[in-house]
Amino acid sequence: MLPTQQYGLYTLANAMLGTMIVLADGGISSSVLAQGGKVWQSREKLGSVLATGFNLRKKFAVASLFIALPILLYLLRHHNAGWLTSILIIGALIPAFFTSLSGTLLTVGPSLHQTIAPLQKVQVGVSIGRLLMLLLTLFVFPWAYIAILSASLPQVIGNIRLRKLSAEYADWSQKPDPAIQKEILSIVKRILPGSIYYCLSGQITIWLISIFGSTAAVAQIGALGRLSMMLGLFSAVYTTLIVPRFARLANNKKTLLKKFIQIQLGLSGLFISIVLIVSIFPAQLLWVLGKNYAGLEHELVLSVTGSCISLFAGLLFTISTSRNWAINPLVSIPLTLAAIICGAMLINISTLAGVLKFNLFVSSIEVVIYLVYCISKINKV
Repeated sequence: MLPTQQYGLYTLANAMLGTMIVLADGGISSSVLAQGGKVWQSREKLGSVLATGFNLRKKFAVASLFIALPILLYLLRHHNAGWLTSILIIGALIPAFFTSLSGTLLTVGPSLHQTIAPLQKVQVGVSIGRLLMLLLTLFVFPWAYIAILSASLPQVIGNIRLRKLSAEYADWSQKPDPAIQKEILSIVKRILPGSIYYCLSGQITIWLISIFGSTAAVAQIGALGRLSMMLGLFSAVYTTLIVPRFARLANNKKTLLKKFIQIQLGLSGLFISIVLIVSIFPAQLLWVLGKNYAGLEHELVLSVTGSCISLFAGLLFTISTSRNWAINPLVSIPLTLAAIICGAMLINISTLAGVLKFNLFVSSIEVVIYLVYCISKINKV
């Protein structure tokens, strides 16, 4: 519903928000989940793990803001956003950033204890609140910063409810523990270089279009990506139901391998089904986006396929780090860089379809890398 120019700016801001969250996390949430999986039955010990994680997260968050916001300001100005518009977008992005960061750690306790129904009620409530705020504001104020702010305010209320729910399983009066901090940082040191790299490669389609394309092209790739947001439902189920259970499994090679293969086969079947449905009904799905994005049937199929494969790679990464398995960045980064270079040489990235094919190619390489890594780690158990 936003004008194309405003939606292009909204897409840039959302891409940078994802980058900021990855930088500020640096592997902390995965390490907290792994550490919590060892002591999840003790309220005091789990509280100490979470307190340590929050303490580290605050420091990383400040550094992330100082790095990312100047870059976002440059990109917004590059796409002809006025100074006032740019400042308002950045101002709206900051609360969205902090609430998203807090929310990921607040779900650790309920997830480990598999308190699914109350957790889902909070998350659904946040989504309904976001929808209501968008409906109440965008008809009157069709601006990017209003859309961003509408997404963050309901999360504040959601975080308050999540903290109360988490208090049943974690003692929030505990202080940060230097020994736990050392354990978390040992994992962060392995994950952070890769996180910094994936801040660039993970949103590479947006960055390429924002540099070489028009604001309309940025809006198109952002709009197509919104349809892929339906994958967020499956990602939420995966991280809520599957990852904590995998994190709690005993170090038994046969059990780990069996569960891992079952999980990957289930994901593969799900993603193939989604791509097939999108291939059959592309025009009907594009209708949801409105007339500004009609005629992008081929690009839609490419976008959803790429999103499925990117999510597959991300979920492989999540399940590996839940066991404190962190691939050496000296291995993963050169391999992915080689994929990026090969993709840029083989594919015309000056068009929207070309950029989407490029993303599909790089994501496929990442899936192979993480599959091989996870299986090798299981074989070493």
